[in-house]
Amino acid sequence: MEIMLDDLSGPEIAALIREHLQGMAEESPPESIHALDLDGLRRPDVTFWSAWEQGELLGCGALKELDPSHGEIKSMRTSSAHLRKGVARSILAHIIEEARRRGYRRLSLETGSMASFEPARRLYAAFGFEECGPFADYTLDPYSTFMTREL
Repeated sequence: MEIMLDDLSGPEIAALIREHLQGMAEESPPESIHALDLDGLRRPDVTFWSAWEQGELLGCGALKELDPSHGEIKSMRTSSAHLRKGVARSILAHIIEEARRRGYRRLSLETGSMASFEPARRLYAAFGFEECGPFADYTLDPYSTFMTREL
C-alpha cells in the first residue's frame, strides 16, 4: 500500500468522496453532516492523502489545521471493496505521524454516534483517542461523537 499526497483531481477520488458524502447523508440529518466535499478538502488548511495498491484506490484521509498546535482528522474513508483490510489503520497512523512532524500537541476528530460508526470509534480508541466535548466550531449533536488525543 502506498499513501500519497493527493490533489483531489482524479475521478477515483471524486467517486470515493461522493460515496463518503452519500453515506453520511444516509446516516445523519443535513445539519449533522460535517464531512467536507471536494472544494472543502482543497482548502489550504487541509492536507489530503489517498492510499493505493497496484493502481487501485483503497481509501483516503485528511488533516485539517485548527491552529498551530491542534489538528483535526477529516474524511477518513475506505473503499467498500477494501473494508477490514487495515487501510484505515494505515492512513490513520500516517496522519498521526504527520501531525507529530508538524508539532501539533493535540489531534481531534468528529465521527458518527450511530451503531454503524462503531468500527471507526473502536479504531480511533485503539490509537489512543478518547471521547471529549465539541471542539473548534462544533456544537453538541446527538449524531456526533467527538474524540481527541494528545501527541
